[in-house]
Amino acid sequence: MTATIITIMIVLLLLGFPMMIPLMTAAFVGFFMSFGGLGQMETLIQQMMRGISPTALIAVPMFILAADIMTRGQSANRLIDMVMTFVGHIKGGLAVSTAVSCTLFGAVSGSTQATVVAVGSPLRPRMLKAGYKDPFTLALIINSSDIAFLIPPSIGMIIYGVVSQTSIAELFIAGIGPGLLILAMFSTYCIIYAIVNKVPTEPKASWKERAVAVQKALWPLGFPVLIVGGIYGGVFSPTEAAAVCVLYAFLLEFVIFRSLKLPDMFTIAKSTGLITAVVFILVAAGNGFSWIISFAQIPQTILGTFGINEAGPVGVLVAISIAFFVACMFVDPIVVILVLTPIFAPAIAASGLDPVLVGVLITLQVAIGSATPPFGCDIFTAIAIFKRPYLEVIRGTPPFIFMLILAAALVIMFPQIALFLRDLAFR
Repeated sequence: MTATIITIMIVLLLLGFPMMIPLMTAAFVGFFMSFGGLGQMETLIQQMMRGISPTALIAVPMFILAADIMTRGQSANRLIDMVMTFVGHIKGGLAVSTAVSCTLFGAVSGSTQATVVAVGSPLRPRMLKAGYKDPFTLALIINSSDIAFLIPPSIGMIIYGVVSQTSIAELFIAGIGPGLLILAMFSTYCIIYAIVNKVPTEPKASWKERAVAVQKALWPLGFPVLIVGGIYGGVFSPTEAAAVCVLYAFLLEFVIFRSLKLPDMFTIAKSTGLITAVVFILVAAGNGFSWIISFAQIPQTILGTFGINEAGPVGVLVAISIAFFVACMFVDPIVVILVLTPIFAPAIAASGLDPVLVGVLITLQVAIGSATPPFGCDIFTAIAIFKRPYLEVIRGTPPFIFMLILAAALVIMFPQIALFLRDLAFR
């Protein structure tokens, strides 16, 4: 049965079907093989509906909607301008500004693709004009956007929290440490790159210009304050924080900045609805698939075959890292989380690993895989947005992938990088 399900998924993927089709087909075939027919098909349908029933998932379309409003408005540009006034004049300052802006916008949107669009669109032309090579610029934008997967709010962490029944609030705060670590690595590399390639610096902004930029960015900076402060101050839950973000984004762009008009809301809502529909279909199909493979004890078979159950905590973390990293090079991150998390659940429970640490590591590996050839989803987002050929987009990625893998290794060796703030807030 295991071989049949895997073969069906691979064949359908190679034939070019959307990921939801291989997932659902494999689930239906697995159900037929397990129960000897389709007479109790309503059981599988119920499992699929249970996958999209947790209230925590309401946060996903909310954060997508908030990100879409901000991407089409002025919030991203105001954040970028503020960062530029403070670090744009140092060696590699424009590149460092790009990495910092991706981090800040990640703390606002929670979406890697939205970050690529919102930050990459205005900053790529400026970096090219300043003397940075396009492969480096594209790689920086793509990989820096992955920090959005770690800095709260993170759509990937919401999906993992629902699948593994782990506290989303704890996952959010645990992602801050690794996210800042990666930002520090990228910023250091940007400075070294600028020195080696003799990239000229930007003019230094005056303190008056900085004050004006900060003043303009105060409203967008309210997003992370609302999310982090509201959740950990006990004012509202992560789901309620998402709803507050939508209201805040609407007031900012439609009322305060007046960058958008009410008719724009129909286009934004349609875009959000389409993305949400795809995500929820994937979640439903993934839950049905997970139920089938659990019923057939496929996870235990796979883990037993590779001896992961006896590998110990560090061995399990390494196995998880490799599996999620490789899978996200080929498949959408949400699908990978939905499919692989239940497979590794027995080994995680047996090794006594902290599910929050596992969630941060999985989210990090998913982020790395999303920007890694051959089929990382952020690569194709960049190709569509910047109209550049595939080989040019991926040419500058190896140094960034190396730094991301190093960050993952440091999280495995020093778990407190992820758990320090969680323990401070919740223990």
